[in-house]
Amino acid sequence: MSTLVVGDGRVVPAPAARPAAHVIRDDEEAIAVARDVAARIADGAVERDRQDLFPATELDLYSDSGLWGITVPRAYGGADVSYGTVGHVIRLISAADSSIGQLTQNHLATVAVIRSTGTEAQKADLFAEILAGKRFGNAFSETGTRTVRDLKTRFVRDGRDVVVNGVKHYASGALAADLVQIVALDDEGRSWLAIADRAAPGLTVINDWAAFGQRGTGSGKVLVENVRVPERRVVAAWKAYLPETPTADSAISQFIQSAIDAGLAEAAIAETEHFVRTRARAWVDSAAERAGDDPYTIHALGELHVRLSAAKALLDVAGRAIDVAVEAPSPDSVAAAQIAVAESKILTTEIAIESTNRLFELAGTASTDRALGLDRFWRNARVHTLHDPVRWKYAIVGDYYLNGRRPPLHPWS
Repeated sequence: MSTLVVGDGRVVPAPAARPAAHVIRDDEEAIAVARDVAARIADGAVERDRQDLFPATELDLYSDSGLWGITVPRAYGGADVSYGTVGHVIRLISAADSSIGQLTQNHLATVAVIRSTGTEAQKADLFAEILAGKRFGNAFSETGTRTVRDLKTRFVRDGRDVVVNGVKHYASGALAADLVQIVALDDEGRSWLAIADRAAPGLTVINDWAAFGQRGTGSGKVLVENVRVPERRVVAAWKAYLPETPTADSAISQFIQSAIDAGLAEAAIAETEHFVRTRARAWVDSAAERAGDDPYTIHALGELHVRLSAAKALLDVAGRAIDVAVEAPSPDSVAAAQIAVAESKILTTEIAIESTNRLFELAGTASTDRALGLDRFWRNARVHTLHDPVRWKYAIVGDYYLNGRRPPLHPWS
């Protein structure tokens, strides 16, 4: 799979078995491991993007490191790190390769759902699998419906199994997953996670992701045709979004997206500075000898850093709010976490798009050479930030403060 070309339309087999993952013990170790992994996966990022290669080897390195298990509760053997640490880890990985950072998103969101709505037996079963290094891959979104929340995928119970049917798109991580969490509705219209083995009969992953950014996510199509899933692995995700007993799951899902964008922005700004220092020329009307001494360039980079610092600070604030909501979930604590994440998401989205765009303005025409691959930052930021519209983030923040209305409870809020 290391040479898989994303978007070639092939049916992709399940990944081979891997050795058990390392188990990370605390926040400090998680950040240290993330720094090491990020440094190693950054090599080859340009070439992978240029050739549309799926980062299978790098993904194995990432998940084998134990970073995919850091939110497993301590009672089940995990580190249960703070969400501030989660944000830091995702930023580091996404700065190295934002596609690889995104591959973690649905996995960690699923860990949160299991924690909040899974039975004790499901937690013991699935958390052990996660700590051993098993990866979740997403089978959630569909196309052709009125909104992203409208799903056609259904399941019916049959003995000790459920049987699931549907077609999924934008299935980030499913290509290289060990377990695929299929979002399906019961006969009452409630959403569940039917967690199928990647090699389950009837579950077909098609490599047809054709977007111009985030190519390495391989977010293709999943056909679900009479897939049988043991009922013990069907998790009541709908319980996470009950108004009277909400959980932090919606905030967690959006928080990880925000951290990916912050990492993208950090990387773009670093690349801009490197290019300005080493290759860019001062403008003809400037008295400066070096591009790095141009006052307008200095001002522009200062502005980008201020906005990035604000975005990272709000990401940390959001992480702390999530920790409170996980520890003591209530309508008020969950709403506070959602609002903190929305504020963070606004700034990380805007700085990701602005920094990746201004890279070329400040670096100049030479930076557009395709051999450099610098366009990947803008393409990745533009595609990834389409997960949910920032205009709606502004709306829920304003409505919360002005009218006291809590945000809606779903994975995009």
